[in-house]
Amino acid sequence: MIQAWSLTQPEWTCKIDEGPAGVAYARWSPDSRHILTTSDFQLRLTVWSLVNTACIHVQWPKHGSKGVSFTKDGKFAAICTRRDCKDYVNLLSCHTWEIMGVFAVDTLDLADVQWSADDSAIVIWDSPLEYKVLIYSPDGRCLAKYQAYESGLGVKSVSWSPCSQFLAVGSYDQMLRVLNHLTWKVFAEFVHPSAVRGPCCAAIFKEVDEQLDMSELSLGDDFVQYSSDNASEAHIQVRYNVLEVPINLPSQKPPADKPNPKQGISLMSWSSDSQYICTRNDSIPTVLWIWDINHLELAAILVQKDPIRAAVWDPTCPRLVLCTGSSHIYMWTPSGAYCINVPLPQF
Repeated sequence: MIQAWSLTQPEWTCKIDEGPAGVAYARWSPDSRHILTTSDFQLRLTVWSLVNTACIHVQWPKHGSKGVSFTKDGKFAAICTRRDCKDYVNLLSCHTWEIMGVFAVDTLDLADVQWSADDSAIVIWDSPLEYKVLIYSPDGRCLAKYQAYESGLGVKSVSWSPCSQFLAVGSYDQMLRVLNHLTWKVFAEFVHPSAVRGPCCAAIFKEVDEQLDMSELSLGDDFVQYSSDNASEAHIQVRYNVLEVPINLPSQKPPADKPNPKQGISLMSWSSDSQYICTRNDSIPTVLWIWDINHLELAAILVQKDPIRAAVWDPTCPRLVLCTGSSHIYMWTPSGAYCINVPLPQF
């Protein structure tokens, strides 16, 4: 069951019950007036209107939480479906939710779909067993096909730049490849080695703990009591040290006998001006790489104590914020990097 509430009208509530079909996943539409639910076993995707309680069904969605992408202006949706052992993309109008067009895609097992930021192209990529990236126009024409290699696990993540001129593809071979929108060819390949050697013009920041000297401070009884209760953290300050090359990064080798190996580029994020992109190689989970697209070089490396969980760019300037699950957040700008303590207990 899905429940929804209004923040401006507390008395308004909504309940959506799919019955025996169940609900595997739910998402909002761009206009916030519809809720899209996917049933168990991907039997159908249902668009529920919060205005007139109408509903529209799309049969055989490809995935539960993936396989749906909206244009930036919120006017159209691309919904992936599968029938008769073939993958399809359905284009729907988000105004009437009518199907505007359907076209088949050349995939063995479609992984996901994503509109470009300018809504001019749709990228589709295959499952990790088949390295294949496909770019389609909204009318179903295949604009380009890209395959970096044939053997081995393939694509792990894909991301359009905000300007729509670049398409970043992260792979299980621990490389980031960037395609341009004119020829759809690769113009940059970035490796993520466990050892960084010179020459290297990137700034390397390592998170370290620094013990504070509190002996000469005059402290109140309340602060002394709090410090004694939190002795392990009270006198510790976290900061970045700047390192020189060569350095060896803390890497881990995934076991060969387990599926979904923790290696390859799974996290990537573009800056708002499309000048920088940050990446994380899952075999080196405590390291964040920041690449300068204008100069096609490594701009910075952030070495954390704990695995990086998320990294997000400021929407107004090239400023990156990341977290590791600790009581600190970390920021990077082209002028440097710094650590910020969160003054909340058990944050």
